[in-house]
Amino acid sequence: MNDLYKSEAPRKSQRGQASLLNRRDFLGLGAAATLSLFGQRLAYAEPGKPIPESPGYGPLARVKDLTTGLPLIDLPEGFSYRSFGWSNDPMANGNPTPARHDGMAVVLEQDGILTLLRNHEIWNETGSFAPRELTYDSRAGGGVTRIRFDSKSGEWLDCVPALGGTMTNCAGGPTPWGSWLSCEEDLSSRGYGSRLKRDHGYVFEVDALGDTQPDPIKDMGRFLHEACAVDPESGFVYMTEDNDTSGFYRFLPNTPGKLKEGGRLQMLKARDNGRLRTESLPPGSRYDAQWVDIRKPDTAHQRRTHNSMGVFMQGYNDGGAIFRRGEGCIFANGKVIFACTTGGASGLGQIWAYDTKEESLELILESPGMEQLNHPDNLAASPRGGLLMCEDGGRNEQQLVAMTEGGELFTFARNQVVLDSQVNGIKGDFRASEWCGATFHGDWLFVNIQVPGITLAITGPWKDGLI
Repeated sequence: MNDLYKSEAPRKSQRGQASLLNRRDFLGLGAAATLSLFGQRLAYAEPGKPIPESPGYGPLARVKDLTTGLPLIDLPEGFSYRSFGWSNDPMANGNPTPARHDGMAVVLEQDGILTLLRNHEIWNETGSFAPRELTYDSRAGGGVTRIRFDSKSGEWLDCVPALGGTMTNCAGGPTPWGSWLSCEEDLSSRGYGSRLKRDHGYVFEVDALGDTQPDPIKDMGRFLHEACAVDPESGFVYMTEDNDTSGFYRFLPNTPGKLKEGGRLQMLKARDNGRLRTESLPPGSRYDAQWVDIRKPDTAHQRRTHNSMGVFMQGYNDGGAIFRRGEGCIFANGKVIFACTTGGASGLGQIWAYDTKEESLELILESPGMEQLNHPDNLAASPRGGLLMCEDGGRNEQQLVAMTEGGELFTFARNQVVLDSQVNGIKGDFRASEWCGATFHGDWLFVNIQVPGITLAITGPWKDGLI
């Protein structure tokens, strides 16, 4: 069985630390452990054929939320959950919790108290929900909230704004030094009929302890950012792009761990095959990888063509590879695992792995049909092995789908949010809303349901080798 995975974990509190933690420190904290994932898995599977299935944790049944008493999701027997931070719930400052919960990660642990940073994928121009000192653009409605959870008692504690005045904060990723990279999936510009005061389409770094300066990291590019993953050894940041025609990028900082000091942006080039988005490729397909420089990372638009893919076209013109809707992205034992939500022959999703040592790219999963996997989006690693995929597709009831260490699939949870009476002024059927922001820490899985905007902490009888 190949070693493909070491679970991520946040550092202990070391405020002011600038240097990168080494791999052992980063992956050895909290719940991290040396794990294997996928093994001999799908290397010999035929394109379009069903992926082997696992019984997982057994059949799913409706389970009531320990916070509200509402039956919000289906889970296996023995699992329970607590909801928190619903849209419009009052935050610690008395203001309502913003809507559209998305990417999220645990970034800090202090004596069992976990700090999570959570994106809000809001694209309106109604103004910032954060105080002025944490606001980038006073007209923009997106941003990040900071929530705390007591992992010993299983109780949610509080929520406060962490970054405001950004647009369409979709996913992002945690850093080894205890911060969150929040990505704008939006290229809105000031002027041109909008009320915005700043340009958008950037990555922002949000500190776990509240020292965020709301400044974009422009050298990381201006494009439809989705997710980030940081290699704790090199400090390189790998990034996906959520567009039908998208690239896979990396940022080489001038000083590892200090992204705001600038660096170099590059796009992946797959030798012998530049079109990896729709072809029917067998899992196990491998390509040598190279990288081409993006010389003007802040060029979002090309004036001559009015094309919004200025960064992508720079890389593509130098041979960069085309993917389709790059989304979830995590770092795993020397590899960067990322999802292409509508990639593959079926258009239902691919999972790729880039080996940072061998500089090679491998396709590790392609959905053969909606019944098994429907548009994987955000990804999460379990400290017990396995990979969790948040679906964002066309199901009437969206699912959390897991892949075991052996490469088998099973459904872990199902969205059943139907609010017959109003909760915080919200009512309706939300079962088709996407899962997002999944992140593990020890015995807890934290995850969001984007609409109506709910954060869940799930726990139960976990088993090694599943998730």
